[in-house]
Amino acid sequence: MKHKLTAIALACALLLCAACAGAPAPEPEQSTLAPNTPGTLTISFDYEKQSGSASNQFAVWIAGMDGQLVKTLCATKFTAGGGYKNRPDSIATWVGKAMGVSDFDAVATATPKASGPVAYVWNLTDEAGEAVPAGTYWFIVEGTLRWQNRVLYSGQIEIGGKNATAEAEPKFTFAGEGRQPALDEDAPEAGMIANVKAQYIA
Repeated sequence: MKHKLTAIALACALLLCAACAGAPAPEPEQSTLAPNTPGTLTISFDYEKQSGSASNQFAVWIAGMDGQLVKTLCATKFTAGGGYKNRPDSIATWVGKAMGVSDFDAVATATPKASGPVAYVWNLTDEAGEAVPAGTYWFIVEGTLRWQNRVLYSGQIEIGGKNATAEAEPKFTFAGEGRQPALDEDAPEAGMIANVKAQYIA
């Protein structure tokens, strides 16, 4: 009798495992949107990975026409994880705008491991998860090129109407101090971020 009960228990366990194996995996709480999905804005650019320290930091965000941050799409993990406290030059414009507004842990993104095109998608919501009204917005990409040397790309695009595309213009800041030299537009680091574009798909 004991062996019979053991066999029945084993059979039930096998049936339960088979059912679990055939069950679909649970959906993630938040799915990642693909670039150029309808109802989104995709910001893309070419990234050239730099060697050495105090570089390869960037942030991507949306701002209203008043310049106030609407939504952070990403910020590289070193800075968003608290690195700005020890290295205040690291994507300082974004840190100043996002402090107390964005969830730094939620937007922290690994620095790309290799050079190439990258894209970040905005689902047209603000930091509270509320849908934003149609209108014109700034799309911004900031990069720390090396220590105090940085670039800030900004452009305007209208959402809520028909499909639209726009390009951002760069503003470089070259500065140095002590053994941290000022760069110029011919420095390799100046090409860390290039060809910043935005595409809205209605």
